[in-house]
Amino acid sequence: MPFTLLNSRMVRAQVVPGQRMFSQRGAMLAYQGHVSFTPNIQGGQGGLGSMIGRRIANEATPLMTVEGSGTVFFGHGGHHVHVVELTGETLYVEADRLLAFDGTLQQGTMFMGAQGGVMGMVRGQVTGQGLFTTTLKGHGSVAVMAHGGVMELPITPQGPVHVDPQAYVAHRGEVRNKLSTALGWRDMVGRGSGEAFQLELSGQGTVYVQASEEKL
Repeated sequence: MPFTLLNSRMVRAQVVPGQRMFSQRGAMLAYQGHVSFTPNIQGGQGGLGSMIGRRIANEATPLMTVEGSGTVFFGHGGHHVHVVELTGETLYVEADRLLAFDGTLQQGTMFMGAQGGVMGMVRGQVTGQGLFTTTLKGHGSVAVMAHGGVMELPITPQGPVHVDPQAYVAHRGEVRNKLSTALGWRDMVGRGSGEAFQLELSGQGTVYVQASEEKL
């Protein structure tokens, strides 16, 4: 496991020769040893196609390639950090939520319309999370950022999980998503809670939800 939580807002990563990791630019807090940090212009291991997809959507989060031998401490903006261990499955995560991840993971970009059809596209426009989301697949670790900590909710075939789109951080597994509405008479007269739109996730997997609805 390359990431060790030091506290709720910082992680420590071991960098070894011959292996690389990627981090969000500006996320390095300190390091020990012989470690290099270089701008990554190809969007991680996903290559040029991954980078182009995010740039078309204006959602490219600048990455650094981290290599060498030593210890690196990561954190960003005082946000809470949560470590996700992948064992072959795919993690779907908003690009600006990524703090750092294993270089062994295959990075890509998924058009939100592919999950939930037209409603997937509507979700991107309504929630401000964009039309594309980043995918990380394989065996390795991912450190993600959130407001106020993260809880993991299981998604089972017995019933979908509904999440406030602004509280959504990431999900993994065989999961479908769509935007649903919860409009009632109180919403119509302006006295509702404001939770008019919900992200509905169904299938088999896990969704990661932050405690605060603030955007990063």
